[in-house]
Amino acid sequence: MAERMPTGARNLITDVPGLRVGNASDADIRTGVTVLSADRPFTAGVHVMGGAPGTRETDLLAPDKTVEEVDALVLSGGSAFGLDAASGVVDRLRAAGRGYAAGPVRVPIVPAAILFDLVNGGDKGWTGNPYAALGRAAFDALGEEFALGTEGAGTGAMTAGLKGGLGSASVVLPSGHTVGALVAVNALGAATVDGGPHFWAAPFELGTEFGGRGVATDWPDPHLAVTKANARRNTTIGIVATDAALTQAQCTRLATAAHDGFARALVPSHTPHDGDLIFAAATGARPMETPAADTLILGHAAAVCMARAVARGVFAARSEPGDVFPAYAALHGGA
Repeated sequence: MAERMPTGARNLITDVPGLRVGNASDADIRTGVTVLSADRPFTAGVHVMGGAPGTRETDLLAPDKTVEEVDALVLSGGSAFGLDAASGVVDRLRAAGRGYAAGPVRVPIVPAAILFDLVNGGDKGWTGNPYAALGRAAFDALGEEFALGTEGAGTGAMTAGLKGGLGSASVVLPSGHTVGALVAVNALGAATVDGGPHFWAAPFELGTEFGGRGVATDWPDPHLAVTKANARRNTTIGIVATDAALTQAQCTRLATAAHDGFARALVPSHTPHDGDLIFAAATGARPMETPAADTLILGHAAAVCMARAVARGVFAARSEPGDVFPAYAALHGGA
């Protein structure tokens, strides 16, 4: 087998220099929030391919809009309630003097996306929306290292027959650019083949990052989709990032290309009952010497990283009392 490209030092999206990620979870509610930010604003784009998205401030990421940079991106559980997580992040950024200059006021720009985790067995009887506080806690936890699996926005996530989770992966390209992916896996479809130990993303695995089980040898009928019993418990949301100098339009294209990673790792994906969405972030620290070629390679790398991140999130999920679905490790063994 030909030698494969290396991951970054951590095999996390934070291998992109300058990016940091923070997680916060509520074990009783079985939900959580994940925040990605940096020391300075960064260029961002977004692409939605699911039929049931839940978002905040994604319209301003279109290439024809005025504001091209954001201060943070938020992934949250909680369905529509979870959109309030961005308010907590805005609070923290404003206190730090961050944000878009609007006269004498600084307005932090924090797009967000949510997944549906309201029927996963947790206590949903709160009297006040908990997500702003979770957003603040996730922002306070920002760092280069963060945990995967049943963490942050992946705390209450599920797939068809297995717990979902928070996943991440990275790669360093021959051009010197780093590409990373971060994802909260809560798909209607399945991450593994026919309920077995083999991941759909197996052809893209680097080393044994999600168990090293290899590619399946027995395959179900590809026309029949294995899904959750209840179709309204879904949405996989993620972020791809790079240190390349990209415009907002190029970030949008990067996010679009990265959706191939969902399709390679989750079967089915992008269904009418998923709100599948991917943000793209570019710090601009490293210029592109050959933009036409580099943007193609970056997009492909983003898709592969995303597929790996999906599998890593499911692989790292941990078993907890009252689980609706088992964790991968409970059935097939873990790391």
